[in-house]
Amino acid sequence: MSDQLRVRYAPSPTGHLHIGGARTALFDYLLARKLGGKFVIRFEDTDQTRHVESGIGSQLEGLQWLGLDWDESVDVGGPYGPYRQTERLDLYRPFIEQLLQSGSAYHCYCSEADLERERAEQEARSEMPRYSGKCRHVTPEELERYQAEGRKPSVRFRVKEDRVIAFEDRVREHVEFDSGGIGDFIIVRPDGIPTYNFAVILDDHLMDINLVIRGEEHLSNTPRQIMMYEALGLPIPEFAHLSLILNQDRKKMSKRDESIIQFIQQYQELGYLPEAVMNFIALLGWSPKGEEEIFSKEELIEQFGLDRVSKSPAVFDMDKLNWMNNHYLKKAELSRVVELSLPHLQKAGLVPEQPGTEQLEWVTRLVGLNQERMQYAAEIVPLSELFFQDEVTHVEEEAKALLAEDHVPIVLRGFLDEVEKAETFAAEHIPAMLKAVQKATGYKGKQLFMTIRVALTGQTHGPDLNMTVFLLGRNKVVARLNKLL
Repeated sequence: MSDQLRVRYAPSPTGHLHIGGARTALFDYLLARKLGGKFVIRFEDTDQTRHVESGIGSQLEGLQWLGLDWDESVDVGGPYGPYRQTERLDLYRPFIEQLLQSGSAYHCYCSEADLERERAEQEARSEMPRYSGKCRHVTPEELERYQAEGRKPSVRFRVKEDRVIAFEDRVREHVEFDSGGIGDFIIVRPDGIPTYNFAVILDDHLMDINLVIRGEEHLSNTPRQIMMYEALGLPIPEFAHLSLILNQDRKKMSKRDESIIQFIQQYQELGYLPEAVMNFIALLGWSPKGEEEIFSKEELIEQFGLDRVSKSPAVFDMDKLNWMNNHYLKKAELSRVVELSLPHLQKAGLVPEQPGTEQLEWVTRLVGLNQERMQYAAEIVPLSELFFQDEVTHVEEEAKALLAEDHVPIVLRGFLDEVEKAETFAAEHIPAMLKAVQKATGYKGKQLFMTIRVALTGQTHGPDLNMTVFLLGRNKVVARLNKLL
């Protein structure tokens, strides 16, 4: 086994990159980059019932968007390929023969109906369902009958009774399993395709993987895999099982859980920044030293270690992710935020597919006005709708109360006069107009500024008033003031 760290992310290509998979891949990546190791991506695609043809590309695109790169995979190649299980089937055959010849595995001729009947009988007796081992010792007569019936056998691994399988997990420390609850399990299906538990240990061995980082749901697979490593006389890699990710109600995440956006591509489509998503995912179960929560990729690589990965479940907090993405958006170049926001304005039909130079300048100012408030780029649509409407469609309750005050008509009439007589309507001229209204009416502060904001937007608070007035444009400002007056 190599002295250099070799870790792998090995998803089934069944669709888009899920948050749980992204975290596993990120932890693999951070540790490999910190320790000068190799990060491998391979695809476990032997379950053709769940296979999605675009799944491999989708997984790689999601990881690439997140900011990860890898040393070996289907796209970049490598010395341990191929990197798809379905292209590695010939490599598994010698190991199958070795287990059969040593007696560590045997052919099982039980049909699905036989197994279902056995399970039902065990459940009726309140027993834990497990294979009885009836094919462990098939007689020549039984074998002849099965072959005459055209039955194709699976291959089962022979589990030794009354033994404890123990290992040291890099996250969970000492872990033990009793072999009595496992039962002989299938390692090769009747169609000749190895099952996950068998193929995964062979791939990890043949690819020289010496640390397996994966989710807690794989913990129960580990004793089976250790027994097969031992039966084949292969070195056993280290394991690190990451805790579950819970939703905000502290319940296990379900793919039907709508309180959480679960796939990386969805964050990309909504206009989140990849560096913010990476930063957030890194903190799902790993805690850095100190109180800081904002880290660049380089800082994460420098600080990351399995010694600070928690055994306790991580809680996925959408509010925290939105806060973190807002932090990154505020610091991002305006041009980048515009690039993320423009498609959402176009999709909503607010900006044409081919905007002119003047329109793009206006959109840039609009995005700049809302940059501090946006949690993600798609929010530009609800935040800026009032700039596209002919009139104010919603007025806050506090704003309605303000509009009933005696000074309102005086302030609005004064501002309307300034707007109508202005030779040019430019952002830099708005402060002078407001100052002229203050001088003419005697009203200032909240009575001046909030009154104008409420009249034009229906809101008591919002972004910079001068830019808001300018972006609405002279015609909309005049129309809204006239309507109230």
